Amino acid sequence: MSDTKKSARSGGKPGNRGNRKFSGKPTPRRPGLPPEGPVFLYGLHTVEAAFANADRKRLKLFATENAQNRLVERGVAIDVPVETMMPRALDRMVTKDAVHQGMILEADPLPAYGAEHLKGARLVLALDQVTDPHNVGAILRSAVALDADAVVTTERHAPEEGPVLAKSASGALDMIKHVRVKNMARFVAEMKEKGFGCIALDSDGPASLEETAFTDKTVLVLGSEGKGVRHGVREACGLLARLDMPGEIRSLNVSNAAVLSLYVARMKMGL
Repeated sequence: MSDTKKSARSGGKPGNRGNRKFSGKPTPRRPGLPPEGPVFLYGLHTVEAAFANADRKRLKLFATENAQNRLVERGVAIDVPVETMMPRALDRMVTKDAVHQGMILEADPLPAYGAEHLKGARLVLALDQVTDPHNVGAILRSAVALDADAVVTTERHAPEEGPVLAKSASGALDMIKHVRVKNMARFVAEMKEKGFGCIALDSDGPASLEETAFTDKTVLVLGSEGKGVRHGVREACGLLARLDMPGEIRSLNVSNAAVLSLYVARMKMGL
């Protein structure tokens, strides 16, 4: 393990997708909202996106020489102290079978975003107590790919921001606003007051999502597998829609349902 050194390498100017789409400075994380201390982010796309996010406070990079060169080749400006390490030493910093690709970034958790940071948003995806970090990570990736403006989760009964969620999102955690709210029903009510149409996906919905009328600003709400969207949140939305499956399997994993819902929403909204 070498002594800590300051990297003088620099590349292309990093962008920040979230800051281009929204105004308003994010607030510090509320006490008790996990994680309260620094997090370790690993993997090429995750680390690259963290360096490109102006809202992400970066602390230190642990990486092999090859990984450092790879980041520089991709135009990443390494603006934190760097400790050069061997792959096996990096292995001991993460959980077993974690694919770090030779780089681990120590960083502070992202600031707390709220409904007040969604000014200018048109398409928002809300997850009502979806707890699996792999599912939420995949949903974050899909939300970025389909150009949604934000993903909203609850503070409790949802995965904390950590290495598993960040790696599953493959960089998307730092590319889209991840809003965490105390009460999902209250959030939906606030968004309706701001002129959003709020649609809860429910197998008992009176019409398919394709047949449902959309407004020019929409919040789509998906629930956990099994329980679905909770009763109070469905009532707050007021509008239910279902995803009709023509095959023998009638339901989808929540991450797949999110992709399909966002795609239909974009088509209906003319985005």
